[in-house]
Amino acid sequence: MNENKKVIVTTIGFLLAGVGFLALVLSLVGVKLSYLVWLDRSGPLFGFVGKLVMIIAGIIMIYMGKTDLEQEEV
Repeated sequence: MNENKKVIVTTIGFLLAGVGFLALVLSLVGVKLSYLVWLDRSGPLFGFVGKLVMIIAGIIMIYMGKTDLEQEEV
């Protein structure tokens, strides 16, 4: 993966993890982000799991963006 793609993947990962964490914290006090309301319409459990998936996917994207896979030994 070239350097530009790594930067893009890392940035998207930070945004995804950050928005997921923010949505999770705000939902604890009863506030919802307007563009994530559709997650909570299916039920609170589905919304909670969806936000956790956003956080985990963001962390994985950050890891993949920061890891140099060409120099990893198998």
